[in-house]
Amino acid sequence: MSDHQPVPASDPGSGRAPKPSGSGVRFDDEQPVTVVLVRHGQTTMTVARGYSGSGEPGPPLDEHGRDQARAAAVLVDRVGRDLWGDIHYPSQIIASPMVRTQETAGIVAARLGLPVQVDATFQEADFGQWQGLTAAQIEERWPGQLAPWHTRGDLVPPGGESIAQVGDRVRRGLDGLIEAGTDRTVVVVSHAVAIRAVLGVAMGAQPSSWSQLRVAPASLSIVRLFPDKRHEIAVVGVPSEGWGAV
Repeated sequence: MSDHQPVPASDPGSGRAPKPSGSGVRFDDEQPVTVVLVRHGQTTMTVARGYSGSGEPGPPLDEHGRDQARAAAVLVDRVGRDLWGDIHYPSQIIASPMVRTQETAGIVAARLGLPVQVDATFQEADFGQWQGLTAAQIEERWPGQLAPWHTRGDLVPPGGESIAQVGDRVRRGLDGLIEAGTDRTVVVVSHAVAIRAVLGVAMGAQPSSWSQLRVAPASLSIVRLFPDKRHEIAVVGVPSEGWGAV
């Protein structure tokens, strides 16, 4: 008989909910730090489809974005309660320093009764001279550059960051969360490119593929980070609207 047997789906003496069917396969009883990733709510730049990065602090959430943030708070509050019961209820909230993430995190934090910690590791990509421009405007001024920025991952916009560089940055942040302790749940309020990078890093995918992940405003994704780096992608891009009254 092999010395390595699958961990039982539940341990009656542990007080944990059973692991749901389809969970990432492990052959030990290591516990992860669970990261609940929340994208900020809608802003005017979201509507205009402008490239809004970390080069400027704004814009703030618009009215619909604030409604989305309240819906996200309801969904996050259900983590470890009646949704994803094998995951601990959140005990920490971290947010990028951008205005839109701070506002979203503040609404989530008020719901959970937790303070917000600021961490620039999880801020959006720096788009450099592309900041504030639409895809059409970028293509007009830098022909042939935008598509490979997304699909290659290593192209650096003038004065900005490549997707791979964003991945290197968020990888350091994830390592820090693991080092701070496992067997807990942390909410990270961040941005589309940064959240894609977290998901891509966690599943060991190449940066060229990260733009294929859908991360809508105020959506929720969950990764479970293990010290051996065999991480689990539990949830990707769940929309927060429609999950019940706020």
